[in-house]
Amino acid sequence: MGAYPASAAELKFVVDESLADGIRQWMRAELDADPHGVGTLGDGYQTTTLYFDTEEFDHFFRRRSFARAKFRIRRYNSGSMVFLERKMKVEGRVSKRRSNCAVEDLDRLLTHGPAWPGSWFANRLENRKLQPVCEISYDRTARVRMSDCGPLRLTLDTNLRATEIKTVRFTDAVNLEIAPGAAILEMKYRVHVPPLFKQLIEEFGLASRSHSKYRTAIRGLGLVSEEKGLALGV
Repeated sequence: MGAYPASAAELKFVVDESLADGIRQWMRAELDADPHGVGTLGDGYQTTTLYFDTEEFDHFFRRRSFARAKFRIRRYNSGSMVFLERKMKVEGRVSKRRSNCAVEDLDRLLTHGPAWPGSWFANRLENRKLQPVCEISYDRTARVRMSDCGPLRLTLDTNLRATEIKTVRFTDAVNLEIAPGAAILEMKYRVHVPPLFKQLIEEFGLASRSHSKYRTAIRGLGLVSEEKGLALGV
């Protein structure tokens, strides 16, 4: 799910929801369906993610090395398989380390049992004192294409919702809308913005803008002091 170059450049746009249908139609005309997508056109899925942070929300406040790496568990649709991920962003480039496991194996993240494919993730949680803080869900349209510039991936996320969590469990209560009236468009490519993506930007008058679903959710859920965040410029 969600494959793209091991090290990729990433460009994000927060777009008005009124543009979402037009952008989705453009995506379907210019790119191929994600090979893991479902639905009538094979390019959609629901993404649900558990996010981790420290008790002091060091990741949210971008303190020290927490500014570069985020740890999360991702589930697609209602699948029985989940993905343990570390997402790193350094100098504008994004890379991932990812392992998969069954949903019922998530309990093993909190124990010191025999080595298993998720041991590296469990060790990171323990060493960095990370705990589950929120669950985020959204509906994703994903299209891909191989170009002269290398592999391209374009995703459009709508209906973003979140809930606070205290345990490593997926819930059915992700109800708080965290980006009302907005959709999140993400472009992933090798090095330079490819001509096809430049065409999309020009056609819809898009302006790139940094956006974090996690940080938006934490603010929306009221899990950090807004005054403290403003003082730190976040």
